[in-house]
Amino acid sequence: MIAVPASARLYLRPFHFVDTPIGRDGEVTRLAGGMQWFAGYELIAVDAGARVAQRTIGVADLPGLIERLPAAQADRLRLLENRIAAPRPPIRAGERVLRLDQPLVMGILNVTPDSFSDGGTHHGDPAAAAAAGVAMAEKGAAIIDVGGESTRPGAPLVWEGEEAKRVVPVIERLAASGVPVAIDTRKASVMEAALAAGAHVVNDVAALAWDDRAAEVVAKAGCPVVLMHSPDPKKGADGDARYDDALVEVFDWLEARIEAVVAAGVDRANIVVDPGIGFGKALGHNLALLNGLAMLHGLGCPILLGASRKRIIGALSNEAPAAERLGGSIALALRGAEAGAQLLRVHDVADSVQALRIWRGLRDHALVGR
Repeated sequence: MIAVPASARLYLRPFHFVDTPIGRDGEVTRLAGGMQWFAGYELIAVDAGARVAQRTIGVADLPGLIERLPAAQADRLRLLENRIAAPRPPIRAGERVLRLDQPLVMGILNVTPDSFSDGGTHHGDPAAAAAAGVAMAEKGAAIIDVGGESTRPGAPLVWEGEEAKRVVPVIERLAASGVPVAIDTRKASVMEAALAAGAHVVNDVAALAWDDRAAEVVAKAGCPVVLMHSPDPKKGADGDARYDDALVEVFDWLEARIEAVVAAGVDRANIVVDPGIGFGKALGHNLALLNGLAMLHGLGCPILLGASRKRIIGALSNEAPAAERLGGSIALALRGAEAGAQLLRVHDVADSVQALRIWRGLRDHALVGR
């Protein structure tokens, strides 16, 4: 029996991943209807802001533990268990349906002069930018994420009219070519313009909290939306990196934000979550989130991981500049796939898709037998 205070808040992190469920009926659970199976949970109990218990529970042992807990904690674990296992609904992008039972690549297409990695590459040339997006789709990107404002630390605010002017011509061309498109913005008017131009998904680094109209726009459109964590959505990557327990606090923040957005009229089935690697977080916080990423499945939403070329890679590899972070970017993308992340946001599409195809081949072989 694991003793935890009745006042403790409980969390479950899928643990002990296995190559195949074959011959393990009742011993393993499928993660979010995807390609990963696991044999245990890490049970975390938090009371008064501190972890008071941390134990491994076998999948087969969880029902017995739940029966012995106080009603509120038992209900909490049942909810988390169900959310972790439930298949995620597909993303509908016009006539395309993007199934989330395997990891998909989201290609990054910045049409800015100042993004941290590729700013200026496609700025001011919508036709060339759209052609680059189509090329990424041809290389295997399931969706192209178009952004007209840099969110790097210290980046200046872009007037919404200028931002829309940057992204709309690109989105129109991509949508006309049949490519699924996401608009990376925190401004309601830019969301409206992008959706009218043919975008299918809103990707908001401020989780619809920067602009008071943003939730209304997304609810009215009925489109999928990515809610990304940052400690202060008004400051974004400049937010203050202070956490006692980054994984737990990010989970709680996203859980509360999901409920607020649903209360504002957004369908929960349309919500994707992003832990916000690099946004208001120091190296240790980012590593804690990456190591504990699977716990976010307890939110019951698809997970997007955006770690491509980010500062964490430079910090761990002799300060490699952004253009020389391909190996680290692929390593983090595969870490996301192993943790069951459904969407991987990357700059280097062809290399990332190849890495995932190899990963997928290994998984496919394990799942069909030896």
